Amino acid sequence: MADVIRVPNAKIALSTASVYPERTPDAFELAARLGYDGVEIMVGADPVSQDIDVIERLSEHYQVPVLAIHAPCLLVTQRVWGRDPWAKLVRAQKAAERLGAQTVVVHPPFRWQRDYARDFETGLARMREETDVVFAVENMFPLKARGNDVVPYSPDWNPVDHDFPHVTLDLSHTAVSGSDAMEMATKLGDRLAHLHLADGLGVSNKDEHLVPGRGNQPCAPMLERLARNGYDGLVVLEINTRKAASRTERIDDLAEALAFARLYLAARS
Repeated sequence: MADVIRVPNAKIALSTASVYPERTPDAFELAARLGYDGVEIMVGADPVSQDIDVIERLSEHYQVPVLAIHAPCLLVTQRVWGRDPWAKLVRAQKAAERLGAQTVVVHPPFRWQRDYARDFETGLARMREETDVVFAVENMFPLKARGNDVVPYSPDWNPVDHDFPHVTLDLSHTAVSGSDAMEMATKLGDRLAHLHLADGLGVSNKDEHLVPGRGNQPCAPMLERLARNGYDGLVVLEINTRKAASRTERIDDLAEALAFARLYLAARS
């Protein structure tokens, strides 16, 4: 009997961060042109990424749905949507609800955000009771300083062993942390709700976000595993194209990343 190819219901989205230094409207245009299923909005310095009215019009114009919102959790976005981290999450939730996005991606708190860090797990639990939006906590990575690991996150850079019902697994971050991504996926089981698909070579302190297949992370085995398990979360291409020599090269990278995801997000049975 011939093998049967099973393709899960998981959708493949383009992170708007993947087109930087182009901007959020360009991400919608390229997602539509290349055939992505939607976009994940990285809320950041680009004013358009912060303006839900404009994002809604872009989504309608390009007929590209917003599938996820990445809350402004980075060091460089500490002032985006205000300085209160809980207010940022509430705003991200409201944006997701309005735009029909299923997921809000959130990073673990920084250690200096003491009140936020102390209440993070219980606070997320309260918010989950108020919405159908999924809050997926992303794995980060420790930093190397004089040969020692420095962890700027609380309770940890790694959400796998904590009581988060939904987790984002980022394969560029597993490269930096030297983690076994497949083992993390096994431990997470059904808690793996969101995948940031990118690659990396494991360079210390360097979050590379390479096109899948250009590093040493198990991008293909991860997608095949998800397909076999009937994964129904999101696969988001979050790659770094800022060094592309031209727009054509950037588009080629985004097309290659999508083709990789489509190819391996299928399982023979």
